[in-house]
Amino acid sequence: MSLVTRFAPSPTGYLHVGGARTALFSWLYARKHGGKFILRIEDTDLERSTQESVDAILEGMQWLGLDHDEGPYYQTKRFDLYKEVVAQLLAEGKAYKCFCTVEEVEAMREAQMAAGEKPRYNGMWRDRTDHPTDKPFVIRFKNPQDGVVVIDDMIKGRIEIANAELDDLVIARSDGTPTYNLTVVVDDWKMGITHVIRGDDHVNNTPRQMNILAALGADIPKYAHVPMILGDDGKRLSKRHGAVGVMQYRDNGFLPEALLNYLVRLGWSHGDQEIFSKDELVQLFDLDSCNRAPSAFNTDKLIWLNQHYMKTLPPEQVAKQLEWHIAAQQLDISQGPALTELVKAQAERVKTLKELVEVSRYFYEDFSEFDAEAAKKHLRPVALEPLQAVQANLAALADWSQEAVHQVINATAEQLGVGMGKIGMPLRVAVTGGGNSPALDITLSLIGKARSLARLNHAIEFVKQRSSE
Repeated sequence: MSLVTRFAPSPTGYLHVGGARTALFSWLYARKHGGKFILRIEDTDLERSTQESVDAILEGMQWLGLDHDEGPYYQTKRFDLYKEVVAQLLAEGKAYKCFCTVEEVEAMREAQMAAGEKPRYNGMWRDRTDHPTDKPFVIRFKNPQDGVVVIDDMIKGRIEIANAELDDLVIARSDGTPTYNLTVVVDDWKMGITHVIRGDDHVNNTPRQMNILAALGADIPKYAHVPMILGDDGKRLSKRHGAVGVMQYRDNGFLPEALLNYLVRLGWSHGDQEIFSKDELVQLFDLDSCNRAPSAFNTDKLIWLNQHYMKTLPPEQVAKQLEWHIAAQQLDISQGPALTELVKAQAERVKTLKELVEVSRYFYEDFSEFDAEAAKKHLRPVALEPLQAVQANLAALADWSQEAVHQVINATAEQLGVGMGKIGMPLRVAVTGGGNSPALDITLSLIGKARSLARLNHAIEFVKQRSSE
């Protein structure tokens, strides 16, 4: 039998990191075992589901590179199927109509709590046949009243729940629309899902869903419930801890490879190894190595991983991800170095792609003012002679290559009999506007001859003006 996993988010918001990790675990398990990975959008909450959220989920999955073999399926397009299954359960006496009002159910639960009992529906319509013809009703599943449900959870181990602890849950609302526990069961059954990997907030739903599957005569999948992700303060991860939506990490300048590598290590390990390529993860991942305890999110660790991937991935791959940030920060790159060359020059100097764009504007855009601190320190009257000398020597260059520029800067220092610092820092401030850049030969070669000489001229005039004052 072919292995089939699924990722089934509800489109009521962005794709959060907990959902992304669940999707990653399901994707890896299917890929490792040569199985199938299905994407299913559980959009039956008509009031809260939005197309914007659907788009955000699809965009997040695409950005992370978690491709699906089937789907996306939408539950709202499968209502006829759910109604057929509800009708089948009714006809077979495995479900029944309940005519309780909301107020009656609330009163029932309040009385139970007052008596120190677990609040639950008491089954008052379970075996009645005196059905009114003028009252609305819901459909409830006839849960077994004795025995136990055993979940051989692939992460948490064996879990037993007595059927006496479970009440008869609603599977269809009074307007006929199906509820979550019914749609999930039908979809897992009809889509041939063999392994359900999901967050452990679903543990309470699992015995109910297993009972419905059994009532339908369906194969029951294996379950693996992944512990939640906590913030670094030990509380459930939320917006107060920073970004929790996957695309926010894209917006903040992280590479998908870094986020994937980080997410897989939140709850899974392979010895002491920290860095994994996608191919390695497919080869090594297994649910047996997942932790049972919650994991804490650590942004510093993610930043460390991001720096690693910025430095070690092929520059062309990083440059492709950089394009979005170039557009987001409205940087015109029609004149200036290719993005691949920019990555080679700057990747080791920054932590994120967003920061890379922020510190690289001088490669593409001219500036009218120098950084005040850098200019005060390095564009002093004493810098006039070195700047004029290096400008003249650079202007004579026919070959504007990194090697040629390097030789000219060294030769100018020798010509003037000064240390490299007397030439290097004024030159850096002159051509970049500030005091930080890659090596000068790289920086000037990427800025280009005409723009470098024009900026040097601007700096020389600035120093002359400063001298006269």
